[in-house]
Amino acid sequence: MKDRIAFFLLLLVQLCCASFFLFDILSSVLGLRRAPIPWAAYEMIEIGAALGLVLGVAVTATLLYRSLTAQQRAEERLRLASGAFMEVLDERLTDWALTPAERDVALMAIKGLSLAEIAALRSTSEGTVKAQTNAIYRKAGVTGRSQLLSLFIDELMDDQVVNRLAGGPGP
Repeated sequence: MKDRIAFFLLLLVQLCCASFFLFDILSSVLGLRRAPIPWAAYEMIEIGAALGLVLGVAVTATLLYRSLTAQQRAEERLRLASGAFMEVLDERLTDWALTPAERDVALMAIKGLSLAEIAALRSTSEGTVKAQTNAIYRKAGVTGRSQLLSLFIDELMDDQVVNRLAGGPGP
């Protein structure tokens, strides 16, 4: 929240500085009269406006760097979480002693494909896929797809996996 406030204040300063220079140029070009101010004060205003713009560029560059660094860290965490999910998934499918066909069906079911879509992709009947999913649920000790998926989500949310992702001690 502090960063947002600072960003908007900086944006306001930059807008005022740019407006000053734009008004100065337009008043000269259009021949608008303005009340005379002492030359030294005018120079100080110009220096202040220029410093405001330079400060804006410096802070914007810093904020951009922070943003890109945060994005890179988030992408790395996502990659680690994806790898951890696949690791947990592979371990569970192995623990349940699924056949290769059941393993394929389980992966497709976890991805969210319907029975008809799985059957079409595997060139089998929906009845075969339904029998395979029932065998998967029985071996996993669950009653349906949502419980199957929640097994993996619960495991990923386990402290051991979170510690491993954070670089701490694992299991």
